[in-house]
Amino acid sequence: MEHRDQDVLTITALVRRLTGVIENAPDLSRVWVQGEISNFKRHMRGHMYFTLKDDRTKVRAVMFASHNRRLRFLPKDGDDVLVRGRMAVYERDGQVQLYVTHMQPNGIGERYVAFQQLKEKLEAEGLFSPDRKKPLPFLPRRVGVITSPVGAAVRDIITTIQRRSPVVDILVHPVAVQGSEAPGELVEALDRMNREGEVDVIIIGRGGGSLEELWAFNEETVARAIHRSRIPVVSAVGHETDTTISDFVADVRAPTPTAAAELVAPGLQELISRLKGVRERLFQAVRLKLRSERDRWERANGRPVLKKPGARVEVEAQKLDLLTQDLIGAGRERFTPCRSRLESRIYRLQGHRPSARIRRLRERLAELTRQAGSGMERRFRDERTLLLKRLEHLDALSPLKVMQRGYSLVYRFDGEKLVKSANDVQPGDLIRIRLSDGRLKCQVWGTEGDSHVRE
Repeated sequence: MEHRDQDVLTITALVRRLTGVIENAPDLSRVWVQGEISNFKRHMRGHMYFTLKDDRTKVRAVMFASHNRRLRFLPKDGDDVLVRGRMAVYERDGQVQLYVTHMQPNGIGERYVAFQQLKEKLEAEGLFSPDRKKPLPFLPRRVGVITSPVGAAVRDIITTIQRRSPVVDILVHPVAVQGSEAPGELVEALDRMNREGEVDVIIIGRGGGSLEELWAFNEETVARAIHRSRIPVVSAVGHETDTTISDFVADVRAPTPTAAAELVAPGLQELISRLKGVRERLFQAVRLKLRSERDRWERANGRPVLKKPGARVEVEAQKLDLLTQDLIGAGRERFTPCRSRLESRIYRLQGHRPSARIRRLRERLAELTRQAGSGMERRFRDERTLLLKRLEHLDALSPLKVMQRGYSLVYRFDGEKLVKSANDVQPGDLIRIRLSDGRLKCQVWGTEGDSHVRE
């Protein structure tokens, strides 16, 4: 078969013609491809080179660093992925390649994979270790709250803390809790509260939402800000079933914002009950100690040797005199040498009479009795002083003290149920208002909702 010279193509010309055909095909300029990664390599400049294959064929692919830096997971051999890109020819090798601009795991959400990889990374670094968790203060003076200024979360936290511990101050740092600006504002709020040091514990969180809405609390910058906080942090993100990276890093994870408020603010009634229990145990311990010491003293005082210590000595002395007389009468002349020895021993025995020891024991008993009396008086005085201090502290925490500053309690007229919301009463209902110095009987003319509050 004959050919003309102008019909012969060089290899370069052939590849360029093929390149033009592929690049001018509109359905290949933006194509979605699903396949398995193999021969994955990452260049020192950040570019990713790999092969996409199925059970019949394969195609070379490349994803430049300008695109792959946005990935939230690290691809590897064997991953089943869904990619978007364009088909083109790499002229140097004459190879058809897929230039990838977007990649995500096939069948698994990208955010879920990013969540798992960040969780494994931080756990390996020890950020979740129980040894690094800081204990919550027993009775904080001020609680810091980092959340959105609107919505149910901040209202639930403030209401719960004020109800359980009215003496606890609340410092709210308003931030965005979703969107691109949320991670930066959360980190700035945490660092600022640690710099200023005006709070004893921090609650960070928001109400429930989708994975995308809660994603700010899965960012690595937020997790590391929580970890470096010197102030204990309670994470309260979403509902009980929602779990974020912040929950694992925080010192305490609360299932809901309301539960977080209950954790940091112990109820006054609970504290009063515990103090009463301590006082009762203290009185009981003192009574048991007194009873024990009294029984001990009575047992010691009832012993015959202490009641009449001279009687025993007199009996023994009388026996000694009788024996001496019998001995002298039986062997006055025959046992003269024995008599001398006996008189010597009698003299030595006189030196060991127990009267001196008994006198010292009496003096020691009197000293111990005096010390016991003074010790008990000092103990009663110290315990009474401690009790008076605690009673003064309880009086300072009394809800009536708070009411004297202008607060009041609203009850339904037909019972002792508190009115906590405008929805609890209707126009025309009778209510009772309790003040620090009395009560008011009132009737509701109408109700108004708070138009500035939204979820």
